[in-house]
Formats: sequence, structure tokens, C-alpha cells
Amino acid sequence: MTGGIVLCGGLSTRMGTSKAMLPFGPETMLQRVVRLLDTVVSPIVIVAAEAQELPALPAGVILTHDEREASGPLEGIRAGLAALPEDVDAAYITSCDVPLLVPAFVQRMIELADGYDIALTENDGFAHPLSAIYRRAALPHAVALLAEDQRRVSNLFQRLRTRRVPASDMRSVDPELDTLRNLNTREDYVAALAAAGYQPR
Repeated sequence: MTGGIVLCGGLSTRMGTSKAMLPFGPETMLQRVVRLLDTVVSPIVIVAAEAQELPALPAGVILTHDEREASGPLEGIRAGLAALPEDVDAAYITSCDVPLLVPAFVQRMIELADGYDIALTENDGFAHPLSAIYRRAALPHAVALLAEDQRRVSNLFQRLRTRRVPASDMRSVDPELDTLRNLNTREDYVAALAAAGYQPR
């Protein structure tokens, strides 16, 4: 069984406002990502910062928080995996700023992760650790790395059976690789709205 984990506790310094709460058509960006993910995985875990404002979310969504501040995505991965129900073996982990996520991309990554602890996409040599499948086996390694103050997610890849999927291999299900298109600036946001047929509010 594969769940989903959405990390939304980042500082959003370049965007200047909470990405999770950004309007995206009739919903917020976090609501959109959760809705799209929910078509292929269950349950979904949201990892947020303490006291972070979040939009209304569907019943069944699990909310958890980072325990270690300023520990980056590795802490989010740890928190998300720790919050998964015991019968969930793996999760597709993403950030909340990918409103153009393609569910078929997620489904294909689930298939490609068979036999591996981690399956992640690589584009031009750049790894996308937040467009990836992580099995529960990654949890104790994430805990150990954080205890050693090693916060690079890439350290997990060296410890576990990791499949690196060329992004070009994903174009059959996501021709423009929109799932890898995360939004960091206002310009990114406006362009993504336009791609989805919406206007900025």
C-alpha cells in the first residue's frame, strides 16, 4: 500500500508568502496538490510547521509537524514516514508547490519503485528528492542522519537501495514534466496559473 506525504513547512522566503495558502483557481495550492495525489495514493500525510496556517483539508488527511526546526526536507521526510499508518509500506513524497502535478507520474513512480527503498527522478543530473517514493525502511536512516546533524537528503540515497529514474523516461506520462515544476517565485506562480488556465487574484 502506498500513501502520500506533502511537505509544506518551508519558509517560502522567495515567494514572500505561504505557498500552502496561495490561491490556485477555486482552491489553494495545498488543497490542489492533495486532491490530485488523492486520486492515486492513500492515506495522505501533511507535514507542516508548528502553528502554520493551513487550508481546510479532506477528512482522512493526517497532519503532523516537524520536530526539529531548520532541518530541511530530511526532517519533513522523517516526520511524514513516522506518521504513516503501520500498514502503509511506502509513500510518494512531494512538496506543496507543485500544482501541476500529474497523477499518472505518481503512479508510474510507484511501479518503478518495486524492489527498491527509494525511487527518485533525475533531470540533467539533478536529483528531485521531493518527487520520489520512499519506503518505510528509510525512516531509521533519516533519524540516524538527523541525529548526526547530516541534513542532506542525498545521504539517504547512499544508504538505501535507490533507483534513479531519468526524467526523460517519465515523459510518456507527463510530457512537459510538469510534476517536477515547483514554484519558488511570484513569476513561477503566475506562469503556473496561466498553464492551468487561471488568472492571478
